Amino acid sequence: MATITLDNLAHSYLPRPQGPEDFALKELNHDWQDGAAYALLGASGCGKSTLLNIISGLLIPSQGRILFDGVDVTHAPTAERNIAQVFQFPVVYDTMTVRDNLAFPLRNRGRPEAYVAERVAEIAAMIGMEHVLDRKARGLTADAKQKISLGRGMVRKDVNALLFDEPLTVIDPHMKWELRTQLKKLHHDFGHTMIYVTHDQTEALTFADRVVVMHDGRVVQIGTPEDLFDRPEHTFVGYFIGSPGMNLLPAEVAGRLARIPGGVTPLAVDYPTLTGRVQLGIRPEHLRLSADEGLPVTIRRIEDVGRHRIIRADLEGHDLNIIAPEDQPIGPEMTRAVFDPARIGIYADDWRVAPH
Repeated sequence: MATITLDNLAHSYLPRPQGPEDFALKELNHDWQDGAAYALLGASGCGKSTLLNIISGLLIPSQGRILFDGVDVTHAPTAERNIAQVFQFPVVYDTMTVRDNLAFPLRNRGRPEAYVAERVAEIAAMIGMEHVLDRKARGLTADAKQKISLGRGMVRKDVNALLFDEPLTVIDPHMKWELRTQLKKLHHDFGHTMIYVTHDQTEALTFADRVVVMHDGRVVQIGTPEDLFDRPEHTFVGYFIGSPGMNLLPAEVAGRLARIPGGVTPLAVDYPTLTGRVQLGIRPEHLRLSADEGLPVTIRRIEDVGRHRIIRADLEGHDLNIIAPEDQPIGPEMTRAVFDPARIGIYADDWRVAPH
């Protein structure tokens, strides 16, 4: 296990980058704590896999350094970094049995056969493949092969870090839940430093101690799932996390009041005079419908998703999503939306503004 330090790290796939727009990964400084479980979360093309491949040694960064426990490994090959990496699509030895695939990383390091057999049995049980240990990998399905890849990544206890690059893409939904649970247990039992790349917020929020949200090649927030939901530091975090995501409305802010389409809503705290593109952000969970207070809205439709209902409304030409408890009555007279002042965030040029 290791603390992984990213020091002034950035990467461009162009030979002579001229400006920030030429960088797939913009400048990053951060320490990944020894033994923590991280998720790298963001949309396709945001730089997640680029960063993971720099950590693993498959890619040398254009600038900056990467250190394991203070040792510079920027130019060290993957084999010298003592990491295990699982890729999006299965990488297995088709001519080997499942047992030999799982045993390969241990045998390659000269571990005793008794230990190899014990560890393979543990991992096979973890990924649900005890019954096919002696089958050749060639005839197995894609999701079975990916379970072998996951197992091979997890079989060693002595790695500095376990890196997962969208490893559950080809796994069926029920097995995804099972394997995420097993990965959490593995982390709890052995304390590996784990970094898990995904574009799926559910995977990220259920797997990680801390989630690293990436957008347009930069890290926009690092925090617990609660941090990201309750206090998004960037509008992308608010939009990307949550279902539906945060409502974002153009705003003019003066002290404890925000003028938005449809009228004025109070704020819980004072804000300074703001410039640039100012927006009010509020999650659908923190709005409610009313018959006699709040701002007038037009309800377009109501979606019942079992646990609650999602009200799709229009506020002066802007989409507004409201989440209502399943048992809350919604009458035809309830055509106004009330904003919870304590749950409003104010953003200038996409970044959260601190109040006075």
